[in-house]
Amino acid sequence: MNLNTLKPALGEKTLRKRVGRGMGSGMGKTSGRGHKGQKSRSGGFTKIGFEGGQMPLQRRLPKVGFTSRVSSITSQVTLSQLDKLSEKDITIDVLKKHNLVTKNISRVKVMLSGEINRPINLVGIKPTKGAKAAIEAAKGTISE
Repeated sequence: MNLNTLKPALGEKTLRKRVGRGMGSGMGKTSGRGHKGQKSRSGGFTKIGFEGGQMPLQRRLPKVGFTSRVSSITSQVTLSQLDKLSEKDITIDVLKKHNLVTKNISRVKVMLSGEINRPINLVGIKPTKGAKAAIEAAKGTISE
C-alpha cells in the first residue's frame, strides 16, 4: 500500500446533486421539487414549527419555570471572605471595591461558611442565623 493509492471506501463519498441539468441527469424538469405547491416555488417556505394549521407543539405544551428578577440584584458572601478584608465596617460598597460582588448588586447576604476571627461591623448587609451567631461570638456587630 502506498500513499498515492489510498482512496475512500466504495460509497463513502457521494457526488453532489446537480439539479436542473436535463432529463438524463435524473434531476431535470422540476429538479426534485415535485409538482406545484408552496415548497416547489422559489422563496416558498413555512415558518419554523408550523404544522399546517394544527396547534404547534410549542404552543400545546405547558409553560414551565420562573426566573426571579430579585436574583439579578442579590448576591452572597461567606464569613471567610469577610475575614480576609482589612476594613472593620463592611458595607456593600466595600464588597464591590474588593470585587466580592458585581456592580449591579444591591442586596447581599452573609453565609456561615468558614470562620471569622476578628470583630467586624456589618452595615446594610443581612446575615443568616448561623453567620449572625458567629459574628456576635467574635465580638462583632450588625446594624441594618
